Amino acid sequence: MDAVGRSDAVAFYDEAYSSGSLSRWRELSAKGKADHVEELCRGLEPLRIVEIGCGDGALLAELSARGFADELSGYDISQAAVALARQRPIARLGALDTFDGRRLPVPDRAFDLAILSHVLEHVDDPRALLAEAARSAARAIVEVPLEANASARRASKRAGAAEIGHLQSLSRSDVRTLVRSAGLGVERDLLDPLPLSVHTFFAGGPLATARATAKAALRRTIFVAAPRLAERLFTLHYAALLSSS
Repeated sequence: MDAVGRSDAVAFYDEAYSSGSLSRWRELSAKGKADHVEELCRGLEPLRIVEIGCGDGALLAELSARGFADELSGYDISQAAVALARQRPIARLGALDTFDGRRLPVPDRAFDLAILSHVLEHVDDPRALLAEAARSAARAIVEVPLEANASARRASKRAGAAEIGHLQSLSRSDVRTLVRSAGLGVERDLLDPLPLSVHTFFAGGPLATARATAKAALRRTIFVAAPRLAERLFTLHYAALLSSS
């Protein structure tokens, strides 16, 4: 990211986090993200973790509340986001600061695990950020929405994704290609059609809630019966545990 591009991105996310309007949404989303981190790390005991693109610290706070890891650190390009993260009750907190979006101010393999949860779709060079995660940690977890599908290709969906800063529209094969190009390999992975609480969060009123509930049930049914078909039809969240290949 060049200086102009980084300046624009910082301003965009400073404004987004300064509004404070999506704090509850981020906290709800953090529960599912933390579930994925714990599932992918089953059998492992990462002691020092770093979240690259930690935003307002919702995921760090959730992992901290669950007793995950001995030390949790976070970095983000947005000072407004970091300021909010510093207000959260994050026990066992290590570093919590801004970075330039390219390189963390830490030595090689400073951490056992780097987490990039819903970050790669927001950056112009996801391969470089994955490579930086590989430099700074022995393992990494990446999570992204898989938006290369029929539903997400609709004009209204693309406009909505752009509005929240998505620069990439990724498929699972895209993610795996990026992972390989950064010198990493997939140890284990998972797909998630998302829980009912996520689908109903923005529903206004009983009718909208009923529609969202029906939509969530239909999507989960399709996902359970035919996950590859579900991947082509609507957005799933994909998370993977990575290590040096």
